Parts: sequence; C-alpha cells; structure tokens
Amino acid sequence: MFSYLANPARFMAFSAWAGPIFMAAAAVLFAVGIPWALIYSPADYQQGETVRIMYVHVPAAWWSLGIYAFMGGASLVGLVWRHSLADVAARCAAPIGATFAGVCLISGSLWGAPTWGTWWEWDGRLTSMLVLFIIYLGYLALWSAIEDEERAARLAAILCLVGLINLPIVKFSVDWWSTLHQPASLFRAGGSAIDPSMLGPLLTMAGAFFFLFAGLLMFSMRTAIFRRRVESARLRASQA
Repeated sequence: MFSYLANPARFMAFSAWAGPIFMAAAAVLFAVGIPWALIYSPADYQQGETVRIMYVHVPAAWWSLGIYAFMGGASLVGLVWRHSLADVAARCAAPIGATFAGVCLISGSLWGAPTWGTWWEWDGRLTSMLVLFIIYLGYLALWSAIEDEERAARLAAILCLVGLINLPIVKFSVDWWSTLHQPASLFRAGGSAIDPSMLGPLLTMAGAFFFLFAGLLMFSMRTAIFRRRVESARLRASQA
C-alpha cells in the first residue's frame, strides 16, 4: 500500500477521494463522541465533572505521539531513499501534530488546576510532553529557515529522527519517576482500568482525532504537491 502511494500521481488519485471520506468520518465521530463524552458519560467519583476534559486531553496526547512516530518513519524514508513525497508527508504532518500537542498541554493544565491544585508541575510526563511540543516547533522552524528544500528536508529529517528518543520518555515517564500524573489506565498489564461507560466515548473521540489528522494530512499534502507543480511549471516557462 505504501509503495503504491509513493507515486505522486497515484497518491493524488487516492487522496482526492480519501481526504473527504476521512473528514466525513471525523465529523461523524465528533458528532457522536462529543455529546456522549460531555452529556451521557458519567462523572468520576473523585474528579467529578472535570474528568470530561479527558475526552479531549487523552486523544490529543495519543495522536501527538502517534503523529510524531509517523513523521519519524516518513523522515527515515526520505533520508535513506530520497523520496520527496515522504518529506512532504512529514512536513505536512508536523503542524497537525504540534497543534495536538498544544491542545494536550492546554487541556492538561486546565485539568490539573482543579485536580492537583496546580496549573503546571515539572514532572516527567508534563516536561517530556512540553519537550515534544518544542521539538515540533523546532522542526517547523527549521523547514521555514532554509530556502533550499532538499537541504531543509535532510536536516529536518535528522532532527525528527533524533527527537524520536523523546517518545518512550513521554510514554514511560510515569513508570520511571515519581509524578503527579496518573499511570497508564488503558494500555497496561491486566487490561484497561477505565470503566466501559467512559472507555466508549474516549475511543470514539480518539477515532475522531485520528480521522481528523488523516483528512487534514491528505489535503495539506495535495496542496504541497500542487504548489510544487506550479513552481516547476513557472521554472520551465522562465527557461523557455
């Protein structure tokens, strides 16, 4: 599948119909997940109504990590095999991942204030997530600072691959260090600790975030490819 879509023409044909489908799926899941999370799911016996922030905070956290892992894979392909479409995928994914990481940090701060009594704590999970957000911004800044796209892609790919070391730190920080942040509740030995009445809307919102990312990525990559085609046509016309 990936080798098939590595051809720009085939990718454009695929994304022309896949992008709208992904966005429609995101809209449907948000339409189901938001009222399910905010109205029909129960309040937590300890945190009360503030637990509803979880339905935004947790999917944003999951996919900010997932998107960066995707960028790492695309960067590796671009760096090793010099595939321009992989560089386009990584670059287009970055602002979406940065936005998700920002949503995670802001919603986590809003959740922490009533739950922990503080807006911020320099513990392992919060600090490593902030580092991930900064890496996202650094990646985007590097692309913007270098005019030569081939050189920018190469240096950004190296930065992205180095930044992958932060992903296991984010994931396992709650196990390695003493922290205010709760340990894993879903992906853990012994199964999920989340009640099904909360797990359902949480997974629905996670699916909505995923399809939102996929749809935005399709449209962003199509825009980037169209832009490159226009620039190439202008260059050929100027040399004629």
